[in-house]
Amino acid sequence: MSPRAREIIGLLADGQPHSGEAIAAAVGISRTAVWKILHQLDRELGLGIESVRGQGYRLPAPIERLSSEAIHATLNASARQRIGVLEILDEIDSTNAYLLERGRRGRAQIEDAGARLHSAEVCLAERQRAGRGRLGRHWVSPFGRNIYLSILWRYPLAPAQLGGLSLACGVAVARALEALGVEGLGLKWPNDLHWQRRKLAGLLLEVAGEAQGPSLVVVGVGLNLRLLATEATAIDQPWVDLSEVCANRVPGRNRLAAALIEYLTATLSRYAEAGLAPFLEDWRRRDAYQGERVTLLSGECQIQGVLLGIDDQGCLLLEGPHGRQCFAAGEVSLRP
Repeated sequence: MSPRAREIIGLLADGQPHSGEAIAAAVGISRTAVWKILHQLDRELGLGIESVRGQGYRLPAPIERLSSEAIHATLNASARQRIGVLEILDEIDSTNAYLLERGRRGRAQIEDAGARLHSAEVCLAERQRAGRGRLGRHWVSPFGRNIYLSILWRYPLAPAQLGGLSLACGVAVARALEALGVEGLGLKWPNDLHWQRRKLAGLLLEVAGEAQGPSLVVVGVGLNLRLLATEATAIDQPWVDLSEVCANRVPGRNRLAAALIEYLTATLSRYAEAGLAPFLEDWRRRDAYQGERVTLLSGECQIQGVLLGIDDQGCLLLEGPHGRQCFAAGEVSLRP
């Protein structure tokens, strides 16, 4: 994105009308150039820029641009020490893919990482062109309205020892939102955040490493803040955003990002010392669907049964046609 396009978005971010003349004067270009940039931004980013007769241009709703300075200022001292890199991008294919590739390029350095084992690399984007959810699903990622966050963390552990980390990170996201006053959250195994049976946030964990360790993990979080109905047509399951959950009293994006970073990095650090055990009770307390009849999709198999919660390793317990079964992977479908 060009500096002038970024400046124009900054002017429109308040959601109020701005005349083409005022924008041109502020940016130092002609009104025709303003018109061209606005149409390009609308076409490429889907901002939904509106033209108001006699008033100028405006966004459908205000947006708060992400700011590394604002995020750092909100983090507590411990969280600041856990972060080695904090990067904010205008747009990218996928924050997870970006950090995973960076981690693989630096993999040869892991053996001599020292303090880097406890230093997070954090990436946030205003927009993802190819955001990814679990099982390769597309994650709807419009510009400037949601949170797209990924964290790279390095462990001395083998990948097999990180099986419960997904659940622990789900608990961390729930705790972060609850600390900001969000109520009524539940978890759907292994780590989806739901509110009134609709998906609010999802996590995608990707792990790489040697069989005996060390390992690196990228934790990706997609959190819905404000989704337009036209954008949500691509979502194939019930969804909700924070503007509905919080009755439009949504915490700012920088405050949300800081809380997520704070709780997730604390969890990533704690997991290295104690594994899943410190998070089990919190996960079980937020289990939104225990006791319900569901279908578990595991590879080519579909197994119907009643959810019995999780075991101490974070595996799903299902009472099915062949009695109680335990699953370390799969997709829980709530559809009849």
